[in-house]
Amino acid sequence: MSKSVNTLTAGRPSARSNKAATLASLADEASTKRVNFELPAEQHTKLKIFAAKQGKTIKELLTEYVGRLPE
Repeated sequence: MSKSVNTLTAGRPSARSNKAATLASLADEASTKRVNFELPAEQHTKLKIFAAKQGKTIKELLTEYVGRLPE
């Protein structure tokens, strides 16, 4: 008797050949981009405290700031 072996494979889900539409891909929202940068710990703490005092997350604070930049 031969046993069927299920093996796990690694890889990016976006690289799979099955390109079926997902709920996220059908949304009317504009595509987004991730922004990642480094700050010294002291500046990160300062930013986090400032955001908390505003009742916002760092993401909300920076997104609003970028939205107000001139085109």
